[in-house]
Amino acid sequence: MISSQPVVFVSDADSDSGKAVFLRFAREGARLVLNSRSSGAAIGAELEAAREQGADVCVVDGDLSDGAEVERVLRLAERESGPIGVFVHNPDLLIPAAVETCAEEIFLDVMNANAKSAFLCVQAVGKRMAAREAGAIVLVTSVHAEKPTGSSFAYSASKGAVKMLAKEAAVFLGRFGITVNTVEPGAMEGDGSRFRSSVSALYEDYEYKVPNAVPGAWEELAHVVSFLASDRARFVNGTDIRLDGGFLLHYMDHKMKRPK
Repeated sequence: MISSQPVVFVSDADSDSGKAVFLRFAREGARLVLNSRSSGAAIGAELEAAREQGADVCVVDGDLSDGAEVERVLRLAERESGPIGVFVHNPDLLIPAAVETCAEEIFLDVMNANAKSAFLCVQAVGKRMAAREAGAIVLVTSVHAEKPTGSSFAYSASKGAVKMLAKEAAVFLGRFGITVNTVEPGAMEGDGSRFRSSVSALYEDYEYKVPNAVPGAWEELAHVVSFLASDRARFVNGTDIRLDGGFLLHYMDHKMKRPK
């Protein structure tokens, strides 16, 4: 369990990953600050469920790729809920983009959404946590921080940037008792269409490339994030946890486990 009623900030509450994460923390008794670009409209049922669990929920709406907006949102969150004890960064913008044809605007859109927002938030939240000498930061990246997608180099580049940002932040913020770690989801349900590629067969029959032939669910991400935010993970810092069921270990298609 996480420590007594921390304030947990989830940076993209509207996403499937965000919903799973904040509902997990709601069950654990956390106070929630949820950044929702729909101002809560896209997560109405989940907000109701969180409040039924007894969670104190503050919904904010800010563009976290803008430094002034990050500060505005954090000041509002602190005024409404108190100091942030756990920060979860999970934006995951994917736009198909080939190196040879990608427009500059698309590259910048993906980098701003996934990587620039991580930098600005870690900087702003990290300063606050360092002043209190306590806190946990979890950055949700992707297995494609290490392995090309074949569909969007910009996505892979953004996730690789966040991976190294986390390590640099872990070195600095670790001196103040703050942990900074990443979780790298892969082979989640629906990824076959999301990462469809004309140059890579990685996601063809992708669910069978997981050794047990079962794709991941976002609730499993929530389990790992909860652990990393807890006192049990006090000595886990600067670590990448791959959450793909063994997907990247796949070797030969004709050896895949298939349904009986």
